[in-house]
Amino acid sequence: MNYYDRAINTLEYNKIVTLLADSCCTEGAKKMALSLLPEGNPDSVRKNLALTTDAKKMLTAKGLPPFDSVYDITDAMERAAKGGTLTMSELLRVAYLMSTSRRLYEYCFGGDGDGLTGGMIEEHFARLHPDRMLEDKIRKAILADDMMSDEASPLLADIRRKIRLENAKIRDNLQKYAGGQFGKYLQENIVTIRNGRYVVPVKAEYKNEVKGLVHDTSSSGATYFIEPLAIVDSNNELRSLESKEEHEIERILSALTSDCCMEQSAIEGNYRAVTYLAFLFGKAELSVRMRASEPEISRSKSLRFINARHPLIPKERVVPITVSLGESYDTMIITGPNTGGKTVTLKTLGLLSLMAQAGLHIPADEGSQICIFDSVLADIGDEQSIEQNLSTFSAHMVNTVDILSKLTDESLALFDELGAGTDPTEGAALAAAIIENVRERGALCAATTHYTEIKAFAIQTPGVTNASCEFDVETLRPTYRLIIGTPGKSNAFAISRKLGLDGSIIERAQLKLTTDDLRFEDLLQELETKREEAETDRKTAEALRASYEAKYSKLEKEIEENRRRSEKELEKSKEQAARILESARATEEYVLADLDKIRKQKDSERFGAAIEEGRKELRRRIDSASDAVNPVVDENSGDYVLPRPIQKGDTVYITNLKLTGTVIQAPDRKGSLSVRTGNVTTRTTLKYIRLKEEAVTVVTADKKKVPVSKYQASITASFSPELDIRGLNGEEGWDKTDKYLDDACMASMKTVTIIHGKGSGVLRKIITSHLDKDKRVKSYRGGLYGEGDSGVTVVELE
Repeated sequence: MNYYDRAINTLEYNKIVTLLADSCCTEGAKKMALSLLPEGNPDSVRKNLALTTDAKKMLTAKGLPPFDSVYDITDAMERAAKGGTLTMSELLRVAYLMSTSRRLYEYCFGGDGDGLTGGMIEEHFARLHPDRMLEDKIRKAILADDMMSDEASPLLADIRRKIRLENAKIRDNLQKYAGGQFGKYLQENIVTIRNGRYVVPVKAEYKNEVKGLVHDTSSSGATYFIEPLAIVDSNNELRSLESKEEHEIERILSALTSDCCMEQSAIEGNYRAVTYLAFLFGKAELSVRMRASEPEISRSKSLRFINARHPLIPKERVVPITVSLGESYDTMIITGPNTGGKTVTLKTLGLLSLMAQAGLHIPADEGSQICIFDSVLADIGDEQSIEQNLSTFSAHMVNTVDILSKLTDESLALFDELGAGTDPTEGAALAAAIIENVRERGALCAATTHYTEIKAFAIQTPGVTNASCEFDVETLRPTYRLIIGTPGKSNAFAISRKLGLDGSIIERAQLKLTTDDLRFEDLLQELETKREEAETDRKTAEALRASYEAKYSKLEKEIEENRRRSEKELEKSKEQAARILESARATEEYVLADLDKIRKQKDSERFGAAIEEGRKELRRRIDSASDAVNPVVDENSGDYVLPRPIQKGDTVYITNLKLTGTVIQAPDRKGSLSVRTGNVTTRTTLKYIRLKEEAVTVVTADKKKVPVSKYQASITASFSPELDIRGLNGEEGWDKTDKYLDDACMASMKTVTIIHGKGSGVLRKIITSHLDKDKRVKSYRGGLYGEGDSGVTVVELE
């Protein structure tokens, strides 16, 4: 059985749920918050904490969800299910609920259902069932809590149109009375309404001058409100139309109520889901306000709070404490001066445990741990927890007896001023006995005391530790810092001396202390001195560490800066090398162009081959220099530049296919070319081509195998820009022309001349018919005057 009731009041847990309610956006969520209680099931606690964390993550990432205008519609829906009709206000609340459900669904999943969060809270968003059709239907029909739209139905629109016309007709008729010959009979030139019918105010003495029905008189009897006979029929018609309007509105409300009843399950489910989500985001909002975090749930019976803050103390005043129980000790004895923070420490231990078990984040650093208690039992010695008709000791003892009756091995027991209010010797003995009983029953315990005997008991007993709330004797103020492992001193003599008490009186008081008391005080003083020294050493070590980390960080920045500077210098060097390389390439082209001019003047194949070998050697040296500047080049990199134009017969590497082949058709203007790889011809583009300077051989006309480069050099050196095929038949002539065009492409010629003679023109026709279909040919034309006229064909190659 769980016992939290007394602790909820004693530890002021009820104030926490009030803060939670203030953080919630809907009335339903506020009610859930105010009824929130701690749980004793570890799985439930773990789930609730995880949901709060998920909500906080979404709150941080996306902002607060759109919890707008959500009202409790469950009672109205139950009435509608029994045959009742929903009012316009209730129907609007249904529409608001459906709108909020839709917007919440889109907040989590997006408009198309994507963008999942992956947390457990997603399951609760998935329980929403938006119904845009019902939402729009209600909003179209109802404009406000007491106003239905003309668009609710065609019949309603027609009735209201007729009402407007009838009203206008009646007012026009009544204006004759207000401004015509009857004006002198009227008390005021106005038109008013009595009993739902239009009337005019007639002076009592002229009531017989205006024929009509009297509906009312003024309190003085001086005015009669008469409905003229001329508008009786119009008034009757108006009342009839208003009655029809009311019936049509009732019919529309009934139809909309029926639509809602068909979706009752979804509507009520949406309300529950929206309310619970608002409750979860209320917990997330409270966590943000408290700068809280999710604690871990320990599998062992222990808790540890790191830099824990009491949530009800203002942020600017609260002093964080780090405290643990159940690890190396199961009981903590807290000592120190009054108003020094002992009771706050007890309340922090108990309140944060209750908050965590209620699924709330706790105001402590990440890494804090809790264990699940079946009861938190507290006797806190403030006025609210002490019965006024009992003495201090009796009130404490009543609470202690109640605590011991409910205690289990899964309880947390908190005692404030245990054993106080009676004889110190008996009180200390009783306090020690109670602590022993709690420990024997396996519960965790924290207690505050002023008794020296209890301090000694903690020192002598394994599993029990002392803790103290620090007090600054110089300023006579507590620092509220919790120091674990050291018992607190009463500091009575030091405080008295500081406040001006005569020194002789203090010395006389010290003489009255027993030897054991003096020895114990000396021991406490020695412990306090060692603690202060250790604290000083720790602070010094922390300062040295901070200094070292600052220097290390500075050195890291300098190293990084030097690395970046080196990279920039290297980049500049590469750019300079690239410029030098580009200049070398330009020089190469210039030299090779001159060599080509010289080569064309020579007929020697040997001379052409020598030049080609020189070209290869020069290109090899430039490529070697290029590799030194850019040592690594990705084969698929867009930075690759062909060293020269691709020609038919070149050996190339196709990067996207990872194959090597031979170019069988040179690139066209779009950079598209054909490459034969084995028995397969592939069509590709220049961006995937890498030129390979390999020693691929070709078979010459005399059946000899020579390297492509050497063959190409020989062709280039001996190539003639004219081909004479006169005397050959059509087939022989084209065979020779076909081979000649291959050589022309190999020699990078752009224009050649084919001499076929005039004759009958048959040979010319056969040659031009082949040229029409040849992809190597860009265009051709007949010879001009001086070129051979129709006896030659000038061919321009791709």
